Amino acid sequence: MTELPKKEQLYELIRANPFISQQDLATQLGLSRSAVANYIATLVRERRILGRAYVLPDQRPILCIGASNLDRKLRTLDRLVLGTSNPASQDESFGGVARNIAENLARLGAPTALITAVGNDASGRALLAHAEDAGIDTRGALRLDGVASGAYTAVLDQDGEMVVALADMALNDRLNPAFLATRQQQRASAALVVADLNLPRDSIAALLDDSVRDGVPLVLVAVSEPKMARLPHNLLGLRLLILNEGELAVRVGRELDSDAAIGAACVEVQRQGAQDVVVTRGARGVMYTSPTGVMRLDAPSVDVVDVTGAGDAFAAAVAWSLHSGSEGASEGADLGLACRRGLQLSALTIECEQTVCPALEPGQLDVPSAIPLNESVLD
Repeated sequence: MTELPKKEQLYELIRANPFISQQDLATQLGLSRSAVANYIATLVRERRILGRAYVLPDQRPILCIGASNLDRKLRTLDRLVLGTSNPASQDESFGGVARNIAENLARLGAPTALITAVGNDASGRALLAHAEDAGIDTRGALRLDGVASGAYTAVLDQDGEMVVALADMALNDRLNPAFLATRQQQRASAALVVADLNLPRDSIAALLDDSVRDGVPLVLVAVSEPKMARLPHNLLGLRLLILNEGELAVRVGRELDSDAAIGAACVEVQRQGAQDVVVTRGARGVMYTSPTGVMRLDAPSVDVVDVTGAGDAFAAAVAWSLHSGSEGASEGADLGLACRRGLQLSALTIECEQTVCPALEPGQLDVPSAIPLNESVLD
């Protein structure tokens, strides 16, 4: 049997171990370090590997950028009464919009990386260790001394519905354009970037510019009405914006009191540069843009255990679908299918106590949901 050329042998070794050192490659192939470097440079030029860490084209990750924090949930044991003490149960878990999306993606089997900011404290170390155990690449994370990691506290009523939430997310302001520039190669080699609006406004603008320049599709996920101010007016380069009705109303600066008003607002956001818009509506499902108009998709009926994390699960399933779609994220994979998968995963999450459903596993969204989902076009 004819032996493979040295370049092909080197390529196969990299496929087997993307983190193999140049010295180990040289030793195994009987080559000099300079010869190995030349072969690697050739493979990069041929786009068969994508630079640092020898990222292979078929292993390009979904890169999530944004918040990671410690989640605390307090759930009242009876009807919530304001202005007094309420008996409650407490739960603590790992959270943050970008981190939650990343964990859902990793559990679905997608190659996933996370750029986030944590304090160099016990919470920060635990956050990153948990992410790594889930299969998330956290090498791009920013670790800061002398600051506390982010925290999110939600108060839920006895039915599991959120009453109020308090968030300490100031740490994410450190994810500024100067820091993101140090992760440029990692971002440029991603298959899809998903960022939350916990990032500074200038960082969101930089991600949009990079999406135009590098051709890497960008999905932005809103996190609250106040943080809609972080979304630049010019959305050129944005593949998809995911937000709720209240956040959309803030974006367009007017009340949205009907489906028609929501549809018109979606079209307005598209005129600002976004390719597509998805509006989540809780128990009323979602609305999304399509080539044939704005579509409505009903949500399935679910037994509510805890709504925390449902929106992040929806966003993760949509991103997973765009990433794995046969037409490719950059070419406009089926957004309707992506939203149906999003509602499927959101329902699964609502029916469990954890922020990220522990029963989630690779291939689960490949199988069509048994729950019927009614879809219609907005008149």
